[in-house]
This record gives sequence, C-alpha cells and structure tokens, in this order.
Amino acid sequence: MKFVDVKEVFAEIPDEITLAISISGCPIRCKGCHSQYLWADAGEELTTEVLSTLLERHLGVSCLCFMGGDQDPRGINELAHWVRTHSKVKVAWYSGRDELNEAIALENFDYVKLGPWDESRGPLNTSTTNQVFYRVVNGALENITSRFWKL
Repeated sequence: MKFVDVKEVFAEIPDEITLAISISGCPIRCKGCHSQYLWADAGEELTTEVLSTLLERHLGVSCLCFMGGDQDPRGINELAHWVRTHSKVKVAWYSGRDELNEAIALENFDYVKLGPWDESRGPLNTSTTNQVFYRVVNGALENITSRFWKL
C-alpha cells in the first residue's frame, strides 16, 4: 500500500487535529471524484517505520486518518493496530465502501467513515449525504454524521 501526501487537517474528524494520509490505488473510482490522482498506484510505501517518522514530525496531532486504502483493508487494519499500540493518537479510516470490510477490527479505530462520493448527495457536511461518519464506542459504530452538518 502506498501513500501520496500527508496533511494536518481540522475538518475531517470532529474536535481533532488530524494527520490525514492520502492512500493511492483507490479501487472505488467515484464519478466526480476530487482526488482522481489517488486512483493510480503511486507514491511511497506506507510502513510502520514511515508512520513512526510521520508521527514524530507532526507532534501535536491528536488523530491519524487513513484516507482510502480500500484495496487493502487488512493492511489498513494492521497499520491502525500499530498506531494504536505505539502512540497516543486516535485512529480513523475514510473508506469509500458502503460496508465495513470484515478484515477491520473496530478496536483498532476511534472513527470510521463509510460510503463512496455521490455528487448528487453531497459531502459529509450536508444532511443529504450518503456517507456515514461513525465514532467507535465500546466496539460498536455510533453514527455521528450530523456533527458535520451546517445548522
């Protein structure tokens, strides 16, 4: 699994300063995708050594979010487990699938976003979105999508 870029973001996970890692090789290929550059198998290999370096370089983040990785959910789960056991940051995953892959162990995550981009339904910050954002609470998914909606 490879990644293309890393950014500190404030809007992807509510109440968190998030290190968002954009993973390439996306198999979903949503119509109207704003990140088509992530469809290609490009970038640097994402390893635990790379994660360690990224976390050292981005002190102060409270969450690490894997943006994509649907081509290798087992790999995402393994990396999430590593982050969970080697750091104090929370762990999130943005998946373009409608359902959580069976390779994902919820105990490795604090947040999970499910759903492909649907241009006609809009992004997470609209009440018409098809995407669902969950907080993991005691091993269960709690829908907190409304936290993104403009009131």
